This record gives sequence, C-alpha cells and structure tokens, in this order.
Amino acid sequence: MLGIGWWLEVPRHLQTALTWVDGLGFWGPVVYVGLYIAICVFMIPGSILTLGAGAVFGVLRGFVYTSIGSTIGATVAFLLGRFFLRDWVQKKVATNPRIAAIDDAVGKEGAKVIFLLRLSPLVPFSISNYVYGLTKVKPASYVLASWLGMIPGTLLYVYIGSLARRFAELGAAQHTTSTAEWALYVVGLLATVLATVRVTIVARRALSRSMKLDDDPPATS
Repeated sequence: MLGIGWWLEVPRHLQTALTWVDGLGFWGPVVYVGLYIAICVFMIPGSILTLGAGAVFGVLRGFVYTSIGSTIGATVAFLLGRFFLRDWVQKKVATNPRIAAIDDAVGKEGAKVIFLLRLSPLVPFSISNYVYGLTKVKPASYVLASWLGMIPGTLLYVYIGSLARRFAELGAAQHTTSTAEWALYVVGLLATVLATVRVTIVARRALSRSMKLDDDPPATS
C-alpha cells in the first residue's frame, strides 16, 4: 500500500521538482535536458516528465526543452548500443521477433523507417534507441529522423500538460479563464490529438508497406 501511495504522489512530486528547476534561471533548462538524457540512457519512460514540462514550462519552452533532451538522450543511447553495449542489445533483439523484424527493416531502409517508427512506435522508445545502434544507419541521419519523428508526440504531451496546469489553477481559483479562452484551449487540444492520430495512422500504414516489401521475395522472370 505504501508503494501504491508513493506512485500516486509521483505527479505532484515531479511538478514540485520541475518548478524548482524552472526557478534556477539559466541553469533550469540545462538541468531538465540533463535529466531527460539520463532517463533515455537508463530506459525510464519519459511521458510523465514530458507532461510535467508542459505544466511547469508551458507549451513552447516545454516542447523545446523536451525535444532537445529526448533527441540528445536518444543519440547517446544509440551510440552506447553501437559501440559499448552491442552484445547485450543483440541478445535482446534475438529474443523478440518484432524487434528483430524492425531491426532488419531499419538495416535496409535506414532513416526512413526510423522516422516512421518514431511517428508510430511499435517498439518502446527506451529500448529502440539501443536497437537502432545495431543498424548501419548513419548517426546524422538517425538524429534528424528521430528529432522529426518525435515532434508530434512531444507536442501532444506538452500541450496536455499545459492544460492540466490550467485546470489546476482554475480549481484553486488562481486564474480566471474566459469562455473564449477555454474554447481555444479545447479546439487546440482536439486539433493536436487528431493531427497526431492521423500522422500515426499514416506512418503505421507506410511502415507496414515498407516491411512487407522487405519480406516479399524478388520477382523471377
């Protein structure tokens, strides 16, 4: 029960910590980016941290800080998987058919598949960074594909986090919001969700076609 209670308190503790980070001035973004890099390396899910960034920093700063941190963190994990943890990652791939299939597709089409996988993650973000390190994709292509592919999801989580703060402020009577403002927030959220879902569906279809083509035997005359 104590463990459950602690986990229920995580969002509050996280917001307190991020508020402290935001109060560090110039060093605040540096600390947040460093924290995001660490959770990528240690394969800790970053969705709660991204939501917290939206709540504390707002949409624009939260998106920028998270985008920088997640891209650098994914790159560090990628390089670790390629140069230092290759044997360990290969064992993980060998025991998971889905990861093995995706590894094969990335090996054939490189950054294109990585971009689609970021838009429609079939493999958990935490382990995928290490898996991509096994492929022959160039680091520069990996960084660009990862950054672009993570933009929709990052924007969605940050936006939801910022709305959560608005609701909290309204409940505590710390901020008054007009009907027009709420309408803009709701429309913005719906548009972001719909756009993200649409992008995910399109990416998943393209990824399925790409992997199917990889599996098809060559035509014979």
